[in-house]
Amino acid sequence: MNQEKRSYRWLPFITALFVTTLIISNIIAVKLVNLAGLFVPAAVILFPIAYLFGDVLTEVYGYARARQVIWTGFFCNLIAVIAIWIGGLLPSAPFWSAGNFSTPQTAQQAYQAILGFTPRLLLASFIAYLIGEFLNSFVLAKLKLRTAGRFLWIRTIGSTIVGEGADSAIFITLAFIGIIPNGGLIQSILSQWFIKVAYETVATPFTYLIVNALKRAECEDYFDHDTDFNPFVAS
Repeated sequence: MNQEKRSYRWLPFITALFVTTLIISNIIAVKLVNLAGLFVPAAVILFPIAYLFGDVLTEVYGYARARQVIWTGFFCNLIAVIAIWIGGLLPSAPFWSAGNFSTPQTAQQAYQAILGFTPRLLLASFIAYLIGEFLNSFVLAKLKLRTAGRFLWIRTIGSTIVGEGADSAIFITLAFIGIIPNGGLIQSILSQWFIKVAYETVATPFTYLIVNALKRAECEDYFDHDTDFNPFVAS
């Protein structure tokens, strides 16, 4: 059966998990955490899972299906950003206060501090996401052809090295160049990159379980022999 005409039982669920991890990651990324002396956004605990699901999508369903999900995640995240932005612009109720906030004004400031986005950070986040995810999916699909479907761990870790490396370098550079010293930029990029790749490596057995289970459940193990890898093709 032609893949374009096939319906997959678990694809909507995997898509939902991918989009959810992406949106939550962008919300919690505002907090910087200290992991064994490495200062990274809190999203580092969750964002690599989005790459894991990106690996699963490409490995099981192919690059074209993964491309659809990547763009779905992009537009869902855009909607979330717009909604949060509009929420911040709406006038506050005079009685709006909670917890340690003594006045509506301080509550509004807290809202903006945690959920507010600067245009520079948004641009950096969106560009890094698209380039990183598409590189991850492209590398995995090509490696699957080169390895004839063997050595899944090489594909998942190799694609993560490329995709997460690009994501970390692009986001940190665009978001913070001119704000923090160049040495700090490089350290931040390498720290994020290392943690994300290590995360993916440790999660490899889990990836094997998900991939093998999905291949059996969906009766699918797609190879991108004739795939158009243009990320802007609607298919």
